[in-house]
Amino acid sequence: MSLQPRRNNSNNSDDVEALEPIDLLPVNGPQSIHPYFAQQQNPILHYWHILWKRKWVVLATFAIVFALSVIATLNATRLYQATSKVAIFPENSNVLGFKDMENSAPDYEYEATLETQVAILRSDALALKVIEAMRLHQDPRFATVKQVLPESPLQPSSMQPDPAQAAGLLGAFRGGLTVQLVPSSRLIQVSYTHPDPRFATEVTNTLVKTFIEENFKTKYEAVTQTSEWLSRELADLQLKVQTAEEKLVRYQKDHSILGVDEKQNIVTAKLDELNKELTAAQTDRIEKEADYKLAMAADPASFTKTTIGERNASGLLDKLREKEAELATQYAQATTQFGSGYPKVTELSNQLKQVREAIDAEKTKMRDRLRDEYLAALQREDLLASAFNQQKQEANHLNESAIEYSVLKRDAETNRQLYQDLLQKLKEAGVSAGLRSSNIRVVDIARTPTYPIAPNAQRNLVLGFLLGLSLGIGLALVLESFDTTVRNMDELSEISTLPALGTIPLQLANNDVLRKRLTSTSLDIERAGLPTLVTYERPKSEAAEAYRALRTSILLSSFGAPPKVILVTSAMPQEGKTTISANSALVLAQRGSRVLLVDADLRRPGVEKLFGLRPRGGLSTLISGSDKVEDVLLQFPQVPNLWILPAGPIPPQPAELLGSAVMKDHIARWRNEFDHVIIDTPPCLSVTDAVLLSPEADRVILVARAGQTTKPALRRACDLLLQVNARVMGIVLNAFNIHSAHGYYYYGGRYSNYYYHEESPEDKPTAASKVS
Repeated sequence: MSLQPRRNNSNNSDDVEALEPIDLLPVNGPQSIHPYFAQQQNPILHYWHILWKRKWVVLATFAIVFALSVIATLNATRLYQATSKVAIFPENSNVLGFKDMENSAPDYEYEATLETQVAILRSDALALKVIEAMRLHQDPRFATVKQVLPESPLQPSSMQPDPAQAAGLLGAFRGGLTVQLVPSSRLIQVSYTHPDPRFATEVTNTLVKTFIEENFKTKYEAVTQTSEWLSRELADLQLKVQTAEEKLVRYQKDHSILGVDEKQNIVTAKLDELNKELTAAQTDRIEKEADYKLAMAADPASFTKTTIGERNASGLLDKLREKEAELATQYAQATTQFGSGYPKVTELSNQLKQVREAIDAEKTKMRDRLRDEYLAALQREDLLASAFNQQKQEANHLNESAIEYSVLKRDAETNRQLYQDLLQKLKEAGVSAGLRSSNIRVVDIARTPTYPIAPNAQRNLVLGFLLGLSLGIGLALVLESFDTTVRNMDELSEISTLPALGTIPLQLANNDVLRKRLTSTSLDIERAGLPTLVTYERPKSEAAEAYRALRTSILLSSFGAPPKVILVTSAMPQEGKTTISANSALVLAQRGSRVLLVDADLRRPGVEKLFGLRPRGGLSTLISGSDKVEDVLLQFPQVPNLWILPAGPIPPQPAELLGSAVMKDHIARWRNEFDHVIIDTPPCLSVTDAVLLSPEADRVILVARAGQTTKPALRRACDLLLQVNARVMGIVLNAFNIHSAHGYYYYGGRYSNYYYHEESPEDKPTAASKVS
């Protein structure tokens, strides 16, 4: 057997496939994550990638919703709206017109009045009047109710109208009616919508006209009722006025208080005057008492700083103080200059003593004067208090006899005033009953509309656009949330604490247009264009470089020496574990290590198909004792350091063979004969073969396929291997579509084209064609 790899030395750039970014792991071991993966992805870019991935769902949903909105707009009935505006001005709610009640209503009552008028415009009673006035129950333009009422619902008759027909008329009428307040104004907008613009105008104007007439009729009836009530009340009130005045006159004669009231009472006025004077005297006495006590207790050193110094009108005490200070200064200077025995010093001392005696005498005079003022104020206060008490007794005596008089007088005056007011209002009511006045005025009459208000094509299209876009985005996000498959390295780190050993990019066809359209990670795509043994047949491809990065992670996965026995498994079938096992064995052998690739998948072997082998025996015959090692072990000629042990015939009980002592002995022997032993095993969740062999391996590599392996399955596989104390090295993400994950490989993509040039697959032989 002879197999030599051929290199494509063509310089034609069209034959060289543009390389995409690849996953490069650091040389610090598998426990470290590449610095680029440590960065948090921008949330906006994350959602943009989701939408781009589901772009056909978004576009299809948007197109359906937008098309439905267009169809609904085109098929909708054209509706016309006639609008009229009426102004509601405040009216005097005081029918009797009392002066005390005028303009006393707060603003919120007017707001309530406007809302009441709006409710009246929407009322069934007014609607029935309009229906009767326009005979809408016989008008074919009036929708829904086509049966003619046998008799008008508003006209009195011996037979009541059918409630169902009346309800149908009212429902049809209210269906097109719109009444609303114009914000920050006194206006009410009345609109009616109907497919016939003239009919809508007629209904609107008739409704406004009927509303104004009913409002005037209500006011006229209210005024008439008020006049009748006033006429009855005036007769009773006139008798009360006469009786009250007779009682008042009789009481004045009996108590001799004719012409005297509380405003003209001399006793009361004198009492008020004495009260004011007594209050002033008490205030004056308190001030003088405080000055006197302060003067008696003040320190002479600060005497002039008190209020007593303010009473020194002549300023004598201030002058004496100034003289004292001047003499004291001269005395101190003379004593310092001439001594105490000098005649001038003695003279200054005598003068200073005289001034101080004069100051003390002046203080004594001021104390005496303040005492006299205090005593005079105290005496005046006592006199005023005595006079006030005496006057108060006289006022109380007068009030005892004037209380009944005041009550009778107020009763008479109240009855007289009420009688006069009611008489005046009775005359006003008689005049206003004949006047057609209203606080409602029509601002704009309804005019025939020329353009329909519905359907609003622009609004419907905008809403259809926004709704379609929103539903499309929402559906894409919902579908993405239901997608439980592993798609990138970040999701791997969220599922398990096991390190991510690396990613193997999805191998797509060379057609650039096809590469841009393909976003799925189906196994059929990988089989479509490129060979599976990419590390041998395309050594400069991005996938081959990813396997070399995985080799670096394997070699640095343990301290001291790299692992010898490496078991490769996956959670579920068809996740690429056989491909990763074969290519990992190739890259380990390419660096000069003796590598044995063992196909331990005794149920669905794939290594012999991958390398194009047709062996007579394999691992199953070796364990069962039918063959020897040298009979089933095959050497890969193009990579002399690589040996392959196929699976052999499928045995009836694979798990018992792999878990036997013979298998353990062979693994122990292979440790001494080879630098690395790569064991490809079945999926660990499907069968127990991989779980049985995992304790015998130095390291276990768990393979997950992007877009296919589910998170629960991967999590269960990790837990299952850890439960048997398997030394799991980490997880490899296989078939990762670097074209759909924009954020992960952009950094490496700028340099992969520079360092690696893909060889054309047409110029490369396949391993299957050369291995016999």
